Amino acid sequence: MSSAPVDVGFRSERGPILISLMLCSTLVAIDATVIATAVPSVVASLGGFAQFPWLFSVYLLAQAVTVPVYGKLADLFGRKPVMLFGIGLFLLGSILCGLAWSMPALIVFRAVQGLGAGAIQPMSLTIAGDTYSTAERGKVQGYLASVWGMSAVVGPTLGGLFSEYLTWRWIFFINIPLCLLAGTMLARNLHERVQSRRHRLDYLGAALLTCGATLLILGLLEGGVGWPWLSPAGLGVPAAAVLLLGWFVQVQRRAAEPVLPLWVFRHRLLVTCSLVSLAVGAVLFGLTSYVPTFVQGVLGTGPLVAGFALATLTLGWPLTASQSSRAYLRIGFRATALIGSAGTITGSLLMVLLDAQSSVYAVGGCCFLIGAGLGFVAAPTLIAAQSTVGWSQRGVVTGNNMFSRSMGSALGVALFGAVANNALRSGATGSPVGDLAAASHDVFIAVAVAAVLMGVAVFFMPKVHVAGQDDTAAP
Repeated sequence: MSSAPVDVGFRSERGPILISLMLCSTLVAIDATVIATAVPSVVASLGGFAQFPWLFSVYLLAQAVTVPVYGKLADLFGRKPVMLFGIGLFLLGSILCGLAWSMPALIVFRAVQGLGAGAIQPMSLTIAGDTYSTAERGKVQGYLASVWGMSAVVGPTLGGLFSEYLTWRWIFFINIPLCLLAGTMLARNLHERVQSRRHRLDYLGAALLTCGATLLILGLLEGGVGWPWLSPAGLGVPAAAVLLLGWFVQVQRRAAEPVLPLWVFRHRLLVTCSLVSLAVGAVLFGLTSYVPTFVQGVLGTGPLVAGFALATLTLGWPLTASQSSRAYLRIGFRATALIGSAGTITGSLLMVLLDAQSSVYAVGGCCFLIGAGLGFVAAPTLIAAQSTVGWSQRGVVTGNNMFSRSMGSALGVALFGAVANNALRSGATGSPVGDLAAASHDVFIAVAVAAVLMGVAVFFMPKVHVAGQDDTAAP
């Protein structure tokens, strides 16, 4: 990559690349939520109501477990081929989903989509890290974060519109022109210089990591839901995951080119940044899953109002992420993230004080404060991790950070689900609203604990020197 100019925008020679990355991120973000409002139409067409939760789980599972592998491949062969492969796989999955003839087929094709998304999300952040300097990445992170914010609102809306006025199949067919446009723009405008040499791919390590992570996330997603925790599956699936991941660690010690180098876990900054990302994933899951339930079930509003209350979270994030570079260039990554942690913790504690008499505006204000705090945490910690390694390691580092966030979300599924179910089982109010209020209150307490743990991880981050204006060059 050539030296990057200071201005970040869409009119520079890097503008088409940034637009392509935003478009790719939009595809992944929207497809994570777009099917939510189309479930009744899908079930009416294909049947299989009991299986529909897998339409969400299998997509997120396939996406999460492949992220570290794609990150390593990008460091070996370049970002461009991995990104184009991901777009192509996502396009194939979208076409197949649109043509699905049964619920099992749709679930399988959603997994294909997820495998493509597993390449797109980390490659978007890695390419941004390659293309823009440390001073510019905060603003670029804001652009990419804004895509997720808009998609959280636009996705369910599009799903409802397509289902009501066209057919649910257009939820997937609409991806065809978008994938083609994003792929074409990236192919024409992204130019890399990658050293051509023979590589010894760590096939065994990749297989063990993928299978072990799949079983671990599956155990967290389905434990207490698909099967009891104290059952053969509830105990056996996590145990098998631990065994496979332990084997994976031994393989990585001997591999010539390990898929996830163990030095990542000996680097204090990278470890703390991954722990921060883990907590960010948990906080995000707790809010996105339980704020709409609280606003509708306890405050008695409609789904549209609940959606907009949650949208304030995704509004605050890009606003602060886009301005984070001004902060970390002056006071450093750690100090910036500490300020963000303080905002997130404050907002989370205020959420604990909400009750049935609270207003929707109070919920929105808390969510906005948490989102603003997360924007000052997630962007600087990821950029700090990217900035301390070279081009040949940036894919692995970015992939590990994204994988940690996915694991945090999976942990949030198990933790917050258990907290909510325990509150509902022990509820003695005799009122569904009262029980929901108690369950939401306990979940918000758990979210606040996760936010505090995030702040602790940030506190233990080492102070690192902010790199100069250009650290984007490829080898």
